Amino acid sequence: MSHPKNSNDQRSLLQKIAEYLHPGPDSREELMSVLLSAENRGLIGVESRGMLEGVIRMSDGSAGDVMVASPRMDMIEISDAFEEMLHQVIDIGHSRYPVYENTTDNIIGILHSKDLIKLQRAPELNIRTLLRAVVFVPESKNLIDLLREFRRNRNHMAIVIDEFGRIAGLVTIEDVLEEIVGEIEDEFDTDPESGDIFGLADRTYRVAGHTPLERVNEAFGVNLVSVDGEDAFDTVGGLIAHEMGHVPKRGEHYTLAGLRFDVMHSRGGSVKWFRVKQLFPK
Repeated sequence: MSHPKNSNDQRSLLQKIAEYLHPGPDSREELMSVLLSAENRGLIGVESRGMLEGVIRMSDGSAGDVMVASPRMDMIEISDAFEEMLHQVIDIGHSRYPVYENTTDNIIGILHSKDLIKLQRAPELNIRTLLRAVVFVPESKNLIDLLREFRRNRNHMAIVIDEFGRIAGLVTIEDVLEEIVGEIEDEFDTDPESGDIFGLADRTYRVAGHTPLERVNEAFGVNLVSVDGEDAFDTVGGLIAHEMGHVPKRGEHYTLAGLRFDVMHSRGGSVKWFRVKQLFPK
């Protein structure tokens, strides 16, 4: 007489034996250890392991964990003149900006930088017609759910609100993906080996934080050196952070060797861009 099969367990006898002899991980730490072992045995590459670990970590992450806090948000006032908006977009270099009216707590839309071209070509347009809809998410929004929502709605930015309904910050699809693949260089980023320096219309300069000190010295005719003659700080961002005693945030500034360094954008524990002004032009 045959015995009825358990329809809820489709595993083969071989699979059951294998799982009995080699049980799966019971915790996140064990799973991370399994991934490391797989890399050491050549079953997966180091980048693959890093991405898998990122997905695992992201499963418990929230929008509040990766957002840009509200005091550091780059925003545009709806009543600003076109020239002022254009100057801000060029200087900061983001592709999207929250737009507010009267108060920064009243965000009424998202402006794409490329849409300013339409306004330049047709000044009679009302900028309100160019704004994209705002997506609001709570700080507690799970990152995997947020990524799924970004993909489904084809959004790239969301405004994060706290438990009281106030603006807490903003999060982009790039912020979420970087939890998996690491930092993503955007179209304004430069070769990390060389850095770059750009002249601006007001006779200041936009300087990447990872620009080597030698290049800054050559460009501005100064003599910035690593601390105590050591090689610990080869980039301008590393040197300024050391001099200030912390990673500078947007809006902070520091003067060194006749140069004023204003932080334009910082992220991931480092300065992405400085605005540099020569206090005593030669």
